[in-house]
Parts: sequence; C-alpha cells; structure tokens
Amino acid sequence: MSTIKAEPYIPDEDYDNPAMVTDFYEFTMANCLFMHGFKDKVMVFNMFYRENPDQQGYAISCGQHQLIKFLREYHFTERDLVYLRTKGMSEEFCSYLGTYQWKGSVYALKEGTICYPQVPMVRIECDMVGAILIETYLLQTMNFHSLIATKATKISGLATHTPRSVMEFGTRRAQGESAGNEGAYAAVLGGCVGTADCLAEMKYGPDVKAVGTIAHSFIEFYEDEFEAFKAYAETYPENVSLLLDTYNILESGLPNLLKLDDYLIQKYPNDPNKRVKSARIDSGDLARGYKKLRKALDAAGKPYVKLVASNSLDAKKMADMEVYEGAKFDSYGVGENLITSASDPVMGGVYKLVAVKEEDGSYAPRMKTSDSSTKAIIPGKLMAWRVFDEDGMGQCDIIGLDQEEIKAGKEIVVYDLNPDAFHKSRKIIPLKVEKLLVPFMENGDLVTKMPSIAEKKAYIKDQLENRVWESELRPEMPHRHYVDLTEDLYNLREDMYEKLHGGRI
Repeated sequence: MSTIKAEPYIPDEDYDNPAMVTDFYEFTMANCLFMHGFKDKVMVFNMFYRENPDQQGYAISCGQHQLIKFLREYHFTERDLVYLRTKGMSEEFCSYLGTYQWKGSVYALKEGTICYPQVPMVRIECDMVGAILIETYLLQTMNFHSLIATKATKISGLATHTPRSVMEFGTRRAQGESAGNEGAYAAVLGGCVGTADCLAEMKYGPDVKAVGTIAHSFIEFYEDEFEAFKAYAETYPENVSLLLDTYNILESGLPNLLKLDDYLIQKYPNDPNKRVKSARIDSGDLARGYKKLRKALDAAGKPYVKLVASNSLDAKKMADMEVYEGAKFDSYGVGENLITSASDPVMGGVYKLVAVKEEDGSYAPRMKTSDSSTKAIIPGKLMAWRVFDEDGMGQCDIIGLDQEEIKAGKEIVVYDLNPDAFHKSRKIIPLKVEKLLVPFMENGDLVTKMPSIAEKKAYIKDQLENRVWESELRPEMPHRHYVDLTEDLYNLREDMYEKLHGGRI
C-alpha cells in the first residue's frame, strides 16, 4: 500500500453526489479487499426484509426506478477522491474509483409488486467494489419508497377494497426535501390522487399532480371571511374550494359558503361550472362536522358541494368515521401520518452477501448464521417464484436456487419458512407459476422498459383487487402468506447452518 499524501478536504454544504451516500465501513471493506487482490471478484447480494410494516399481511416493493437511475449514473468525482484520501483510503483504490463505472446486474421484483418477508426484493451481482459500495443507497431508496407506498395503500383504501380519494399533504412534515418529493411519488403509486408538493410534479410529471387551494392565513388576512371567499372565487371561479374552520364551521364558514355560492349563481347563471366545488374542514369533530354540513348543504339545494377532511388523519380514523359514524367524506388530505408512515416509520430491509462467483463460473454460497436462527439468512444465488391458485390469487412464494425451475403441473416438495408451521414440508402441484425476479440491468446495461407511473399505479391496484387473498389484507390479524423453500435450497441452508453454527435451524 502506497504512502497516502492527502491534501486537506474543504467541506461544501452544497455538494451532492449520490454515490457518496455510503456508510464509511463500505469504503474500508472495499479498500481492504481491493488491496488484497479481489477487485474483480464477483459478489451476489440479496435485499429483503423480515417483517411487514404495521404487522400487516403484505408490503409493496417500490424504488426500483430510482435505484436503476442511480446505478446508471454511478461515478466518483475528484472531490470525492480528495475526501477519501483524507479518510485513509489507498491511492490505488482512489485512482480506480476515479474511472469506475457500475457494470453489474440487477434482478428485482417489478416496481409495485406485492411482496412478503424473506423473499428477495433485489438481487445484485457485481464486481466487489460495485456490490459493496451501493448498499446504503439501495437500502435507503428501496426501504423508504416501499414503506410509503405500502402505507398509502392502507390510507387510500386499496388494501380493504374501499377506495378513497386521498391527497398527500405531508411535504411540510416530511423528514427533509427528498423525503417529501420521493414520498409523494410513492404515495401516488399506493393510490393517492395528488400531492401538495409542486416539485414532485415538476420531477415526475402530471401523474404526481400538485393540488391545493387556500390556508387559514389567506382568510385571516381579510377582515371579513366572506370577502376572502369572494376574492378567491373571483380569481379561480372554476375551482372554488373553501376552508370552513378558520373561525367557526357552522356559524361562520357554512353561512359564508352558502352566501358565496348564491352570489356565483347570480353572477354566472348559465355556467354551472362556476360554483363552490368543495369545502374542507381541518379541525374539531370531523365526523360530526361532516354530518351537519352534508345535511345543511343538501337542504339548501347544494348537493354538488363536496366535503373534504384533513387534520392528522390515518387509515383507522377514516375507517372509524366511515363505518361507525356514517361520515364518508368525498376526499381527504393526509399529511404526517402518511409521509412518515407514523404508525411504523422504518422498513427493515437488509442487504446480505449470499454468494461469491468462482473462477469456473459456479456460485459458492455464503451465509450469516447468527445466534438467532430467525436471522439466519438464505444462502446462494436465488430466484423467487409465485404460485397462484385456481382463482388467480397468490397462493405462496417459493424461493429456490437460480438454476432451479418451477413448472406448472409438476409436483415439487417445499419447506415452509414459518417456524410455527405444523407440517414443515409438503408436496404441491402448482397450477400457475410466475418468476418474480426480473432483469433490470445486465452487465451495466438497461435491459427492460421502465413502466410509467400510471402503469405502476394500475399494477398495484390490480394485484390488491384481483391477485391477493382478502385474508392477507385484513387490518387485524392478517393471514400470513406462505413462503417456502425448494428442497435443494432447504437442504443447503440446513447443511451450511450445521457446519457454521453447529446445529440445525
């Protein structure tokens, strides 16, 4: 290792290179392996998670689009190399990074695929440097997008087949700018109709539509609430949406809404599009407010005025209002509980080495055994399959070695990963099977057409409505999706565990 002569690094808070979103230990490991002659060694990593968010029956796999964009643009700048030299990285390693391009392969679930614990979401096969250094960015991206998209399917009602019109209103309470923008994207995939975030629409297009009208401050600015309403209506006569709870919903907001709508009818008698379209309430007893407002508006001959609710809403609060109080708002604005997935704010995806490619082209399995058998990973270069029943519903997922093939109509023996399973193994004859991990990149080249946001949103919706057992969608005590191993993989895992840990799993 050559002597390191590092010039001082000067911090720059405006600097940004996603390749440096890296835990430092990834650099120390890669540098060490590089200096020991393993720069071209090919490694296989799997990204998976162990528990569904909120103890629900499924999750949504998202973030693939951003991960692929990151890998295709992967590079290190001279500023990065100056910094790494000050951190003790070798000159040889830094010089290598200066011209490095990511030339690995990515196999992953299609973005928006329903997924389950232990089943690989992403499989990375790459030279040592490219396999190790992307861990943090990959996990940050896949975990966050998957977490918010999953939460959104609950809030938007897709998960319970009770769809709601939900707007994502959480930008101001997101954990940073990127979380606000990317969270808006993921929320729309999960069923939301729009976002409050303008930059998200600028980045992702009209499918991530920015929506909104007025805040309390606008109404407070005017000395008279009606004058505030009127000013807004004169500016946007075809998009009149009012906020009723600045002072008093029923004694002030409602009378001024009725007065304004009558004013618009008189001013535009032949244009029914220029009317009060909706009214939002953001405080108080929302269910009680809904019922009183709906009754008053209908009695006044204004059933066309839709009602919108916001104020720290979540899926359970909305369901309780709808089911137990008969208060089904026309749409909702949901903020912090969605953009932070407040009920379970961490998606625990992990990135584990599972195989190393040998000189003869074979793959030597690797395995973390741990003192806890539940953390013993599944070794080997893997492939995942989904088996569907006669109704087209996902019956189970099967994880096998990449060279194995599961065929419809051919009997196989599978082993249940659930430690509480009464029958550890069973024979099944799949009626229909689908390979879950599909190629996104091969040797650094994009090999698939990336679907549009609308296509991914429709894909998620179709799965939840037509391809998942309803018992898995229950908010309480959902059915645990069957995840099985092939016999060859089960035996490999057991044998490696016994050899490495001295016992059976």
